[in-house]
Amino acid sequence: MKRVALLFVIAVLVPSLGLAWLAVRSLRDQQFVLERQQSLLYQSVADGLARETQEFLNEHLRSFGLEIERWLLRREPFDFARTLDQDLATNWPLAEVSFAVTTDGQLYSPGFSTRPEVRNFVATQSRFLGNQEAAEVYWNVGKQTLNAPVAQAFQQPADDPLNYGGNTRQMATQSGFPTKTPSVRNVLPQQSLDFKDTSWAQAADNRSRLNPSEAEFRQLIGDATEGTLARFVDNRLAVLFWYRSPRATNLIFGAQLSLPRLREALQELLDELKPGIRDDVCVALLDDTAKPAALSPADFQSSNWKRPFVATEIGEGLPHWEVAVYLLDPDKLSQAAQTLKLTLGLLISSLLVAIGVGSWLIVRDLNRQLTLARQKTDFVSNVSHELKTPLTSIRMFAELLAEERVPDRAKQRSYLHIITAETARLTRLINNVLDFARLERGEKKYNFQDCDVAEVLRETVETLRPHLEQNGFALECALPGEPCVVQADRDALAQVLVNLLSNAEKYSGEQKEIHVELRRHSSPLPFVEVNVQDRGLGVPRGCEEKIFEQFYRAHDSLSSGVQGSGLGLTLARQIAQAHGGDIACQPRDGGGSCFSLRLPVRSTPATGGGRTGMG
Repeated sequence: MKRVALLFVIAVLVPSLGLAWLAVRSLRDQQFVLERQQSLLYQSVADGLARETQEFLNEHLRSFGLEIERWLLRREPFDFARTLDQDLATNWPLAEVSFAVTTDGQLYSPGFSTRPEVRNFVATQSRFLGNQEAAEVYWNVGKQTLNAPVAQAFQQPADDPLNYGGNTRQMATQSGFPTKTPSVRNVLPQQSLDFKDTSWAQAADNRSRLNPSEAEFRQLIGDATEGTLARFVDNRLAVLFWYRSPRATNLIFGAQLSLPRLREALQELLDELKPGIRDDVCVALLDDTAKPAALSPADFQSSNWKRPFVATEIGEGLPHWEVAVYLLDPDKLSQAAQTLKLTLGLLISSLLVAIGVGSWLIVRDLNRQLTLARQKTDFVSNVSHELKTPLTSIRMFAELLAEERVPDRAKQRSYLHIITAETARLTRLINNVLDFARLERGEKKYNFQDCDVAEVLRETVETLRPHLEQNGFALECALPGEPCVVQADRDALAQVLVNLLSNAEKYSGEQKEIHVELRRHSSPLPFVEVNVQDRGLGVPRGCEEKIFEQFYRAHDSLSSGVQGSGLGLTLARQIAQAHGGDIACQPRDGGGSCFSLRLPVRSTPATGGGRTGMG
């Protein structure tokens, strides 16, 4: 038993407790795990919208080139000083100011204008466009050839957007343009904060991925046909599209984008977000000052726009602009984490309880099986002893009578009586074993019919009286004057009574006294009660129910000298229960035990008829 218990602890309990400890430990990280999952989800939303914004700029760059080609079909290449800015302002509303400059730096357009946007553009951009000064710009270029036909020049695949995030640094390096160290981002996403050092300058992943380059306009465009560049003038962002037409390869056409109109166009991108996303988060396009340029939903307000949940830089087309995601209900994530933690905690607790209860049931059943195995071993020993003792007596007395060594007639009758008693004892023992086997297999059959319990009890007592009185027992039997009819198998009922009387005989002490009585009760339901009382050893406290278990014996026969197999009371109770009754044991006043057989009775005696049943 100790070895089995040790193996059980090593094989089941220790791994279960280890897994439980790991599960409980993981509960502490549930909020972090959930935040990580949410951050990955919303980061993908931000990255996707940043790519859409890049593609949006690419599409408008291509549409700008097409508009220039259409305009050139109506104008001579150098006949634009008076009409280019006005025509594009009408046909391509995203342009704030349009310009045309030669490759050697001569600015043809815009010409003189009273518009403040034009005057400001000429004042801030003319020297840079005229190759008279180098400027710090964020830039990229598109198609690299001027020899293809116009139709082919505009067949850039829709799924091949300009790589705003990675090509500038490479091109700047290859071109020999000096690049500057990336600056610190204007926003600090909550999911990229280094908790060991909350300083923005020291946050490990808060550096911008954009590298500005310092170069002249002529150096930037090279032999490319189109591109974008952005620069900050007086801390204000200026985004320029430029295009070189095959019709006039020595001219560069361009436009400075209107940021207010660009914001309106980008707002349409946010309005197309899926409803499921808009229900949980606010997606914002933040400009270079970390102020919202477009929002979804539009009425969202944040106390700190610089601290979104996640954010992604858009790229060189809109430097230091970011797609930021804010939680509409920041406490919802904590509540979800707490709910998940509580759910997992309850699940783990339930599993631990199930493991504990299951382990207890397994150990209990194992202990029961081991006890049963031990009882079966004791049963074999007891039955062997029980068979050997009467067989020895029968053989010895039979040999004496067969060899005529006992001439005395009285002794001969005494020896015959002993042989008869031992034979009956063997018969009862074998019948008990066979009946128990039938009951275990469900093959025990009963012939139910009207039976007078008083008559069966009288016959049984009178049959056993000579044997009991010869062994010194005082046997008393009290029977009622009227019949007590029950539906029962007569032989099975007689076997129950014999087992009870035999049990009283085996466990009697020095005071050999057996009292049998039959009573009839009418409340609450009519039943008869047979009480078999003795003055024997009694049943130890706590064993009143165990003595009815198979093979169990309160007093072991091999150590106490009490005969028996441990099946008599088991069979008696099973037969009684098959008849709708039961057997109980209680201590008797003055010492000894009282076994009570209770059977339901018929309200009126019936005659004839019978039935058979399975026990």
